[in-house]
Amino acid sequence: MSDPIAIFRPGDYRSAPNALALPLLEKANAQLERALTRLGRRSYRVAPFITRPDEAVTHLRPIQDPMIGLFTHWVYGPHTVDGVIGKTNPLLMMSNFSGVFPGLVGLLNTGACLQAEGRAHARAWTDADDWTQDPFMMARLDEWCRTGRIVDDTSAVKPPPPVSAAAAAIADRVHAELHENWPLVLMLGDTSMGMTNGYFGARTLHQVGFLEHKVDQAWILDYGRRVSDRRIEDAFRFVVDRGVTFHWETAAAPDFTEASTREQLRDYLAVLDLVQEFGADCIGWQYQLGLIHERPPSDFAEGLFNSTCRPESNGDTVVDATEADQGNVIPMELMKRLLLAKGLHQSVAFHDVRWGFEYEGRYLWVLLNSGSAGAFAFNHEPDTLRGVHSWRQPAQYFPTPGGSFAGESLPGSVTWARAWLDNGRPVMDIGAGEVVRLPRGKLADVWAGTTPEWPIMITDMGLGRTTMMTHFMSNHVAVCYGDILEELAALSAALGFHVRYLKD
Repeated sequence: MSDPIAIFRPGDYRSAPNALALPLLEKANAQLERALTRLGRRSYRVAPFITRPDEAVTHLRPIQDPMIGLFTHWVYGPHTVDGVIGKTNPLLMMSNFSGVFPGLVGLLNTGACLQAEGRAHARAWTDADDWTQDPFMMARLDEWCRTGRIVDDTSAVKPPPPVSAAAAAIADRVHAELHENWPLVLMLGDTSMGMTNGYFGARTLHQVGFLEHKVDQAWILDYGRRVSDRRIEDAFRFVVDRGVTFHWETAAAPDFTEASTREQLRDYLAVLDLVQEFGADCIGWQYQLGLIHERPPSDFAEGLFNSTCRPESNGDTVVDATEADQGNVIPMELMKRLLLAKGLHQSVAFHDVRWGFEYEGRYLWVLLNSGSAGAFAFNHEPDTLRGVHSWRQPAQYFPTPGGSFAGESLPGSVTWARAWLDNGRPVMDIGAGEVVRLPRGKLADVWAGTTPEWPIMITDMGLGRTTMMTHFMSNHVAVCYGDILEELAALSAALGFHVRYLKD
């Protein structure tokens, strides 16, 4: 492959995260340049942070040289995709591997966005202090520099597991129900923060038996004004009585008050009214940016929707995929229905694949997302909200005060899944694992090293770091307690998905 190599730095749209990450970015950029020099390669830097799609067009589209995107924190997919789509020059995405500055999360999101459109790319990552001393990363970087691609081991990408007669019968029954009444996704706005890998669109949804109805997020404002004070007060008393621990008016967050929670409940009730009006089965909630200066964060409302214990409940969850991610709302709705058919609790959690580490001979993943984890994960009781903590969402990201829906997920066997597009073809990745409980001190360190205000699930997903970083096609994953792996494989195939079983 020819020199020189262009190094570009995708960023967040928001200035505060970019400012926080800048020192790490500069250090990482120097490390990457040193690694390339060690391999006898020349490089140059492209512009500062790319923070908007038009900047990707301006700075990246003219480049014909091989390119490396450097990911050191959360970034938006279009800040890479819009500058490289339709081009064929070699592309490598390079990230740090840190829970504090989750470049790996931005890499997974962007990689899936590229894969959805068939744009060839490779991935590399490291957590080494001196990148040149990481033999695995240096070998991947060298392979890419020589050939313009990296050939990954695919032994962990397996065909679906055998399906027993009992599992097939359950999958067939749920499939018949879905065929009779296609699930309707209520989309509150569009996919959030440039996660185009999470938007399938009506035509692709129809291929797999789902429907969507879009409403603008402004409807939340309109419907919220119609919610009565009595309903808000009843909802407030409900969440307090059912055991939520609220961390109002702390020294670190004096602006997070009871009034903040009441406003979050107003949004919950407004969206509940929209769900009922349109007969929706599940929700994709855009969540960030559009209303970020007008309304509190949607986390608390979204956590309630994914709980059977919630104000004005009909006894069921309403599957809610935060960030309007259709790649998660589809498996979440399918998993909910399979859980019910198998006599298991129906709650399905939505998480980020935030970080990972080896512990006592296992590779554990820190699943940690700011919205859409229901209360059941924290207490294993369908009729209580005990174990839920609501902390003020970090002010640098969320200027309007509002609380999270957080807790420690309890141990137990789980099934996980993710829907994605492979150059337009619907794919369902499935797997099985176990949520584990860490010693208190270790958990505290991990939580504090990521985002302590958010819900956490420490999980052995059956995947080591290399398999996840090379083959997983999202920064998001759907997780439920219970074994529905065979049923999910059969149901997904019946709906038209190509099914991959990921397991090391």
